[in-house]
Amino acid sequence: QVQLEESGGGLVQAGGSLRLSCTASRSIFGIVREGWYRQAPEKQRELVATVTRGGNTNYADSVKGRFSIFRDNAKNTVYLQMDSLKPEDTGIYYCNVQASTLGSGYDYWGQGTQVTVSS
Repeated sequence: QVQLEESGGGLVQAGGSLRLSCTASRSIFGIVREGWYRQAPEKQRELVATVTRGGNTNYADSVKGRFSIFRDNAKNTVYLQMDSLKPEDTGIYYCNVQASTLGSGYDYWGQGTQVTVSS
């Protein structure tokens, strides 16, 4: 069973930066897409950024130009660099990995890391 562990969350002032990391407990075969999602209090979980196996990235409109997703395959880690943070970026950030092998699909989630941006 693969486990994803996020780190890097915390409290930061508006305009500041954080880098989130998501490390898998082992190599995952057949990765299709890796991404970050977030959930603000009393709101639904929403997509923040994804990166495909081919390196194509996708960002929520609200974070374009401020956030960057990238991965280090050698470390089984995907990162989310967050710059120019705003109070509305506050929430629990979850890492997600989608994989497909031998015709079966797999959807892995981390436990989440809290990001709080103060005004």
